Amino acid sequence: MRRKARQAIKAENRPRFWGRHAVAAALANPDRGIVRLWATREAAAGLDLGAIPVTYSDVADLGRMVPRDAPHQGLVAEVERLDDILLADLLESAGEGRPLVVLDQVTDPHNVGAILRSAAAFGALGLVTQDRHAPPESGALAKAASGALETLPWVRVVNLARALEEMAAAGFWRIGLDGEAETSLADALGPPRIALVLGAEGEGLRQNTAAHCDSLARLPIAGIESLNVSNAAAIALYAASVA
Repeated sequence: MRRKARQAIKAENRPRFWGRHAVAAALANPDRGIVRLWATREAAAGLDLGAIPVTYSDVADLGRMVPRDAPHQGLVAEVERLDDILLADLLESAGEGRPLVVLDQVTDPHNVGAILRSAAAFGALGLVTQDRHAPPESGALAKAASGALETLPWVRVVNLARALEEMAAAGFWRIGLDGEAETSLADALGPPRIALVLGAEGEGLRQNTAAHCDSLARLPIAGIESLNVSNAAAIALYAASVA
């Protein structure tokens, strides 16, 4: 493939972020390349833009650059994707008391963004997903993450079962959340290093993923069958932070 063709494909795949929190966090991240910014003059005021090319636009023009009714708050940025992170490097930096969050084929960008936000809020070590069955970086995901996409390490792996084995070798106790489990999450917590493993809504954990967990545990809920996966992650992260 010729160089110009590769550059064109790369440009087509660049995400656009919108909203003050997502754009400001991207600007503050030294590892994030900012290609260009469109902004109202009011929204751009106070931002450290450096040498980033800025096109000043009105609200209506910005609205045509993002999905319908997306709350752009006067800011839209075209960005480069973050470089990949190796699981081995993340595990090497692990200390006690900082859980890993592992998602098994959770594909909705709003859910993944919300999970990133909760994981950052509760001091998680990072997020681990599959590369093919997880959403790419996008404006919707960055907006839901409210800046956490820029601060929480996100590792994408080819084989989730193999990644769980790698976590076990690094001393992580792997807890899979399962509404039918007999053990409560409170009883499953305790080891200093844990990985919270959550499956997609409806399907839950796949059988092979569950088989690579040390314990299956349920959240203490009553009256409903299950929670949204992002809500379940937030509750599990809180429980882990106070255990």
